[in-house]
Amino acid sequence: MTENFMSRGLSKVRALMASATTRKAEPTEKTLERVRQQLHECAEGRGGEVSTRQRAAKLAHTYLGLDEAGQHAFLRLIALEFGPDPARVDQAHAAYQAAVGTEGQWDAEAQLRGAMRSSRLRILTQFAAIEQGVKFLVDLRADLLKFQEHDPVLRSLDRELQTRLAAWFDVGFLELSRITWQSPAALLEKLVQYEAVHAIQSWNDLKNRLDSDRRCYGFFHPRMPLEPLIFVEVALVDDLADNVQALLDEQAPVMDNRKASTAIFYSISNTQAGLRGISFGNFLIKRVVADLQRDFPQLKTFATLSPIPGLVRWVATHPDAVAASFTAADLKRLAAAGVSGLDAPQIQALLAGETGWHSQAELAQALRDPLLRLAAHYLLHGRRGDGPADPVARFHLGNGARVEQLNWLADTSAKGLAQSWGLMVNYLYDPDRIEPNLEAFAADGRIDAAASIKRMAKR
Repeated sequence: MTENFMSRGLSKVRALMASATTRKAEPTEKTLERVRQQLHECAEGRGGEVSTRQRAAKLAHTYLGLDEAGQHAFLRLIALEFGPDPARVDQAHAAYQAAVGTEGQWDAEAQLRGAMRSSRLRILTQFAAIEQGVKFLVDLRADLLKFQEHDPVLRSLDRELQTRLAAWFDVGFLELSRITWQSPAALLEKLVQYEAVHAIQSWNDLKNRLDSDRRCYGFFHPRMPLEPLIFVEVALVDDLADNVQALLDEQAPVMDNRKASTAIFYSISNTQAGLRGISFGNFLIKRVVADLQRDFPQLKTFATLSPIPGLVRWVATHPDAVAASFTAADLKRLAAAGVSGLDAPQIQALLAGETGWHSQAELAQALRDPLLRLAAHYLLHGRRGDGPADPVARFHLGNGARVEQLNWLADTSAKGLAQSWGLMVNYLYDPDRIEPNLEAFAADGRIDAAASIKRMAKR
């Protein structure tokens, strides 16, 4: 009977997690008091394993049934009322200080660690024991990240949960799997849902991305078998790809993958907002390169075709970089195209990300060189904090890549034109240089780039 009760509780949790239209209830004082009592029972660890799972299932069911304000209040309860006991920590610390240098030092150290152990951690661990509990905690942290932007009280709970998730999602526990057209439909639907770089337009589009001259790989956790944590889409081609529309053309002939010399990583998507700050990308790329080298030993080049999502936004706050990128010859070509200087409305609209200009051949040709210089300067010298301003550049350079080639009008979608005037970049992953590049970038921010990129950035 107890097992049936627990199964019913878990079924409710699964139903709530699967439903995007579940009606959310506003929290009442009675509800919050019941939650507080359930949390205390979890923190105290009453009963055996079955009781523990029952309580965790009830709490998860309650949390998922609350509206946003109720979920915020739920998390505040855990953060504020279930941390370490300050008096106990102070007493254990004093005992440790007194024991330093004596035979009792190590026992005192263990007692200090025990005093600092938070009841929050015990509660979170109990959630992990229920079916789909790991996914529940990942989604819970996504809520935490959202709430803590305006409520710093939640940061301590977030740090504890991130630490626990980082241990559970250590790359040693993850499985690299190839995703194919024969993969379960539920997994293929997740690819469509999570694709963050180039939206998948149809089932035919998805099928094209999984054809014989394509590869798709994802990292999976054993407790989340149909939830890719991160996935990468790869095209097998005969040279550096310089246009994403051509790369994704469903009508293009399928290449004989035995003749491919180059693997292009054209989309890498993190899927779980709750795992922010836990990096898988470096390990994913290395594993995928190794798999591709095993399956296609003729491959010589491993590179990306990447967006430059922060370019237009950065330029809006760096007008001096714009002026420095246009030479007298560039301005003369603009004048010939009917544009009178950088203050002209057409240029200001373009710099703000408006589209349509690229179809004017003379104007596009006049803009090509200065915008490429501006992009090169941005990639090599644009900064945000202690790293590159561009988020995609931070990812690839931090994983040991080299800035290899800038591509003009490589993404003429509305999104591509609005975020980077259609420019894209190839980051090269040279297996012999990945580790040295990674170490140089981590040590002093040094960026490896092709000579052509350096020349453009210098001018």
